[in-house]
Amino acid sequence: MTRLHNDPSEFSEDQLEGFADLYSDRLAAVPGGVVSHPPREPQVAVVVLGGSGHYPAFAGLVGPGFASGAVVGNIFTSPSAAHIYSVAKAADQGRGVVLSFGNYAGDTMNSGIAAKMLRAEGIDTRIVVVTDDVASAPEHEERRGIAGDFVVFKAMGAAAAAGKDLDDVERLGNLANRRTRTLGVAFAGCTMPGADSPLFEVAEGQMGVGLGIHGEPGIRDEERPSAEELGRMLVESLLEHLPEEPGKRVGVILNGLGTTKYEELFLLYRTVAPLLREAGCEIVDPEVGEIVTSLDMGGVSLTLAWLDEELEPLWTADAYAAAYRKQRAPLESIEDEYRGPEGSAAEDEVVEASTRARELAAEVRAAAEDVAELMRREETRLGEIDAFAGDGDHGRGMVRGAEAAVEVIQSLPEHAGPASLLKAAGRAWAARAGGTSGVLWGASLEAASAAFDDASEELGQEQLREAVRRFAESMQTLGGASAGDKTLLDALLPFSDALAEAEDAAAAWNDAAVKAREGAEASADLVPRTGRARPLAEKSVGHPDPGAVSMSLIIDKVGERL
Repeated sequence: MTRLHNDPSEFSEDQLEGFADLYSDRLAAVPGGVVSHPPREPQVAVVVLGGSGHYPAFAGLVGPGFASGAVVGNIFTSPSAAHIYSVAKAADQGRGVVLSFGNYAGDTMNSGIAAKMLRAEGIDTRIVVVTDDVASAPEHEERRGIAGDFVVFKAMGAAAAAGKDLDDVERLGNLANRRTRTLGVAFAGCTMPGADSPLFEVAEGQMGVGLGIHGEPGIRDEERPSAEELGRMLVESLLEHLPEEPGKRVGVILNGLGTTKYEELFLLYRTVAPLLREAGCEIVDPEVGEIVTSLDMGGVSLTLAWLDEELEPLWTADAYAAAYRKQRAPLESIEDEYRGPEGSAAEDEVVEASTRARELAAEVRAAAEDVAELMRREETRLGEIDAFAGDGDHGRGMVRGAEAAVEVIQSLPEHAGPASLLKAAGRAWAARAGGTSGVLWGASLEAASAAFDDASEELGQEQLREAVRRFAESMQTLGGASAGDKTLLDALLPFSDALAEAEDAAAAWNDAAVKAREGAEASADLVPRTGRARPLAEKSVGHPDPGAVSMSLIIDKVGERL
């Protein structure tokens, strides 16, 4: 919901005043919108236009290398012919004007009227309409303009900045439009300033496919998929609408429509990019972020622009607009790709293990899989325990760490011994799990690995006890906690102490595990004295420490293997 406003009916004008003040170093307010400060050499004026509510479009794209001016209408409303005329006349530098906008009836009509007024004064004025939305009509020229606006505006702005004449700027804008396709989906509607409810609603667990950027719902509703499934749907749908002679080079825009977070877009791009490459596309300067929005709409759109030898230099050209800045120079000072630290190996060499060591390694592999499965089953419960005094992510972190350990263990060769497996598992756990718990588990597994000599045939009770001792010592030293501080040590230390006194560590494991379980249960009565739960200490009383619970569960599970 758009919560900040004075008089909702004046929202567009009020926000534009603040915008023009903020970016006064590169643009100026004129009746109806903003214009860029004039370049040293006159150029064709590219004037973009549309309603408010779409920032960065349209005013955010004004500046060197991009648009010369932007006409700003009311929320989702076409600007008037008078305002289009006003901004275009202010932007004109004597080389002609191109008016450009998405294909909507009000924009088309008012721009046509304004163009006649400008031509009557001797200002050569052209119109380039954007029609990229594949969901809105079967024929390209009848479609709406949505995030593909950015591609067309950028092409013309770069062409104008390069000194091209009016005919060329118009031609290149139309070329960019013919080679650009977009499809969007909505998860939630947007709310107008001062309104109590959104313009449309999407049912829980659903998404609207083929939305418009003026608050229009999708043309159909579908079950909301995973990010991977959505990425596949967007890519496959757009690849069904190839332009003539598309080529391989593709400009990509993954656009957030208002409240879809950048991290969600990055997650989606993780699927989109490989799928495009698998389809033979070569991605050029992709853009991921908010490009053309719809107030606070929840949703995303994917735009593909098939580049040719004329369009690619325009797509990659420098620009310095309020909401978009691109500069090649800094990138020219660095290498094309990261090569890694010189002289270092990515992984430690895995030594050829003894027969006995390979037997133990097989048990480590099986135990790792058991633990990962256990953590998946217990994830929700561990998260709920953690939420009383933490942020509820302990279960997720343990799953990530355990799964990372299994993945790396499975990747190591059959001749690897327990030392190699535990060291690799520890590093993978720390890298994937995150948080203090992840660091402690990773470092402590690596510490435990030092108890084993993979080349030795003499591996037994002594090495098992030593591994547990090193593991517990690492946990205590790195974490800086002690028994009674309401941490995982309240389960680990009683277990380690009990095992240290046993002659047969494997046989005594399950009895010692009882001590761990009792310690975890008793932690419910403790008040945290260290760690992240300490600021909310009183809230945790009556609930066991999640780290102690997960530790006791894992000790039990490993005991079943032994």
